[in-house]
Amino acid sequence: MTAAPSVLVFDVNETLIDIDALSPLFEQIFGDARAMREWFGQLVMYSMTSALSGCYVDYFTLGQGVLRMLGEIHATRISAGDMERIKQSMLTMPAHPDVADGLAGLRDDGFRLVTLTNSPPNPLGPSPLESAGLGGFFERQFSVDACHTYKPARDVYHYVCRELQVVPAECMMVAAHVWDTIGAQSAGFTAALITRQATRHCRSKGCRDRRSSQQIYANSPSSSIFNVETCTRVVDRGWPPPWWKNSRLPKCGPGHTAAATPFVHR
Repeated sequence: MTAAPSVLVFDVNETLIDIDALSPLFEQIFGDARAMREWFGQLVMYSMTSALSGCYVDYFTLGQGVLRMLGEIHATRISAGDMERIKQSMLTMPAHPDVADGLAGLRDDGFRLVTLTNSPPNPLGPSPLESAGLGGFFERQFSVDACHTYKPARDVYHYVCRELQVVPAECMMVAAHVWDTIGAQSAGFTAALITRQATRHCRSKGCRDRRSSQQIYANSPSSSIFNVETCTRVVDRGWPPPWWKNSRLPKCGPGHTAAATPFVHR
């Protein structure tokens, strides 16, 4: 039986923060709000390509390169002003409405809460979490930028462990993307998958999990199957009611004994 985690490592974009807030801006630029999802999907794909190839550029720079690429694909001019508006919007996206209550409950249960994001630090101002009013919930905010690679590379998850002076088995990755939870599991974490409106898990057997004893479940919000035996939980569109309130997860914690890719313009 797997021991209960003491550290919950949260992804940020889409897990805690609502990236759909960017859609109106993409509609203004491209004439179609769905362009935001195309951009974000390409951004994730190229971040993984960067991790595999060793050609690192930070997430904001990568995002601007992908935006220019989409502009060329859709014959849409992307101005410097468009670039700046999207960058600033990425720094100021709102939290999902269910997040604050869920984090408060987990913190009260004694879990250590930290984040791990693909986004780089913001040296000129508050982080996206702080702008969304969530910064106070977290002990640390980690960025893959310190490792010069992206999730789901194992190095980024091990980096968190080193910084916190814990072993991977003490950590659970909480994310809205299966590629993130699988990456964390490959590094020795357990994982919890939260499905948002635009995220679901892949039902292909080969993509379900690295361990045959663990599976990814998709259930209605009224169910409660989150437990340390399966180590992976899907909560449809939100988490406080089914997740922390009805969870069978035991209480624990102090309260309870390089070169740019070709499309990136510098």
